[in-house]
Amino acid sequence: MPSLVKSLHTASAALAAIVPLAAAVPAGVYPRNVTAAPKIILDNDWSVAGFITYLLPLASDWDVLGLVSDTADSWALQTGLHALATLEVGNLSCIPVYKGSDYPLIQTEERFQAWEAVHGVLPWEGVFAKENLTYEAEGNDPTSGNPDRVSRAAFFEGFPNTTFASDTNAANFMVEQVKKYPGEVSIYSGGALTNIALAVRMDPDFAKNAKELVIMGGYIDVNLLQTTGSVMQADLNSDINLIVDPEAAKIALTADFPNITIAGNVANQVMSTQEFLDEVHEVQNVYSDLMFNYYGTEFPFWDETAASIILDPSIVTNSTQFYLDVDVAYASPSYGNIHAYQEALAPPNVRLVNYVTEIDGAKLKSMIKKAVQYPKTCAQL
Repeated sequence: MPSLVKSLHTASAALAAIVPLAAAVPAGVYPRNVTAAPKIILDNDWSVAGFITYLLPLASDWDVLGLVSDTADSWALQTGLHALATLEVGNLSCIPVYKGSDYPLIQTEERFQAWEAVHGVLPWEGVFAKENLTYEAEGNDPTSGNPDRVSRAAFFEGFPNTTFASDTNAANFMVEQVKKYPGEVSIYSGGALTNIALAVRMDPDFAKNAKELVIMGGYIDVNLLQTTGSVMQADLNSDINLIVDPEAAKIALTADFPNITIAGNVANQVMSTQEFLDEVHEVQNVYSDLMFNYYGTEFPFWDETAASIILDPSIVTNSTQFYLDVDVAYASPSYGNIHAYQEALAPPNVRLVNYVTEIDGAKLKSMIKKAVQYPKTCAQL
């Protein structure tokens, strides 16, 4: 999703933008109880306020097997460090974090910007926005340039002392967990689908042995909304999660997962408001403080909507099904967008997907409030 951090205006005492990776203690060092609880892996472009998506399954007594970072709003290193940092502040470092692929399958900064020169500039360009060290020094995550660059100024939650899990790579971690728990593991994606596509290609049984794939992204019929109102209105209806890596999106969304659910347009349904932030902050802890100070009120609960659909399907009040494909024609103005078909008109090698169109917004807010106000720790897992 478009970075929540991009809206922040930070103190002038920001630290140097380019720093070495200084972390010493590996994540996952605490013993964890492996239970018969539902299991989930969360793949996201984590940010200072991105923790709600893993607090939600913990609050619902799910087993979070691990977090995976991806390159979407920023580079996988930076987003993974945010995951480590936000876990650490809440005493949740027993959950391992795997750094995902630095680059999409094909897309590069130069290729992305060349496409924009022909088809128009996206309102939010994610990781492929032109490098702006001044913007980073003000507290924003790195874009373009060196994927190994880390901006400490963006770590309002504190810079992590823990490190990435090093026993395997991100894609293989997902493959191994699905083999270990066949038919039990939900795969969640709130960012680009690169790591999931790599897992699909690494193991022909990965997708079919997972329980499901649920993603945030996949807007449909929003072109008119991109032309009316403000640039922010266009931002809310742009599909950067898929556009950062269209080829990976096509691989993942046409793979043989038993179920694929898309939280596209519906992810714009429930907005963050100051009233709700105040309400959550009535119970103060490290997570409610971070949410109150850094979530903001410009954006909807994108990633949280997709996560809630996995955890409590009764939150869905309206949905449909159709056959889905992803446009991977580089010359197309719809490159990286989905296209929907009825069965009689669908091309070969596309997938029937569930497309959520409406959720119970009050229930979503209730789930978020509980998860943030009363977060679990490793001692409770």
